[in-house]
Amino acid sequence: MGEASPVKEHLVIAYARDLPQWLIDETQAKFPDAELSILQLPNFAPIPAGQIKLIHSLSSGLDHLLSHPIVKETSIPLTSSSGIHGPPIAEWTIMNWLVASRRFVYTHENQQKHNWAKNVDFMNTVHDQVGRKVGILGYGSIGRQSTFAPLPPRFKKITNNEKVGRVASALGMQVYAYTASPRPTPASRKDNGYIVPGTGDRDGTIPVSWHHGTDKASIHEFLSLGLDHLVIALPLTPQTTRMLGAEEFETLSNGVSAGRPRPYLTNISRGKVLDQDALIKALKEGVLGGAALDVADPEPLPEDSPLWDTPNVQISPHVSSAGREYIPRSLDIMRENVGRLERGEELLNGFKRGRGY
Repeated sequence: MGEASPVKEHLVIAYARDLPQWLIDETQAKFPDAELSILQLPNFAPIPAGQIKLIHSLSSGLDHLLSHPIVKETSIPLTSSSGIHGPPIAEWTIMNWLVASRRFVYTHENQQKHNWAKNVDFMNTVHDQVGRKVGILGYGSIGRQSTFAPLPPRFKKITNNEKVGRVASALGMQVYAYTASPRPTPASRKDNGYIVPGTGDRDGTIPVSWHHGTDKASIHEFLSLGLDHLVIALPLTPQTTRMLGAEEFETLSNGVSAGRPRPYLTNISRGKVLDQDALIKALKEGVLGGAALDVADPEPLPEDSPLWDTPNVQISPHVSSAGREYIPRSLDIMRENVGRLERGEELLNGFKRGRGY
């Protein structure tokens, strides 16, 4: 009798829409020895497959999957793509800051009119970011893009907010970090997981101070630091839903001294983290100086939403992390985790069902 053929890995991709051929080719190239199946499952219908050993999500947040039976009723390991979004989201964030602070829209409008605006129109109305304070609410994978320390290991967990911090620091800004749990020691400020090589704040050394807590008093204390920018990069959980509203916007604004521009809010998290009506009111009344929003509540944002026409707001359709590098980086995490699963090692970006993220 001949030797039995080795069991071939089976990779199932469940997607709500048709997949482009380049994505299928890219995935097969990452897993050349695996059998690839494509399932079109609108509305996250149950996956008709048994013996699943690992579920990997292309997204960073997993809130959209929490009610799915495969999450609620099984203990199958679930991993996210946290860490891949940092570079593009950091670029998107800084781009929006500079569009606002350098009056780019006004400049572009004058270009369309073939009008060479006067220097005086800018001298007293634009500013740079040196010395500005940026508070990052949820100092995880996007926020640590703020240091320049060498990063030889390929897989370190750097979240999107970590990468915002890295770029903000390069602009001469002061970074203030906020986390749910205390991080009092250097060891506690390190993070392990996926990192795009050459990015992030692996050791958590960029922030000038660290703050923590889940209660309103702790959050208000953080918002009272005199922040020029507030970046929201929180996971959506029952605890973070509507975390920021009118009271928080007033607290944030009151912390900034007179004569300085009102705080600028950036939301790269989820729309439901904010009270959107309160945000619109704060922008209209000048409590906040502006906002960059890559997320909304609901999505897609309805055509008749007053948010579209709110002054000093910049809206994009949840695309701050989009780019050609997205899928290859996500597949890198999955490939690494397949190996870790076989070796019995801790998975990168593993979802903790009890915590909700």
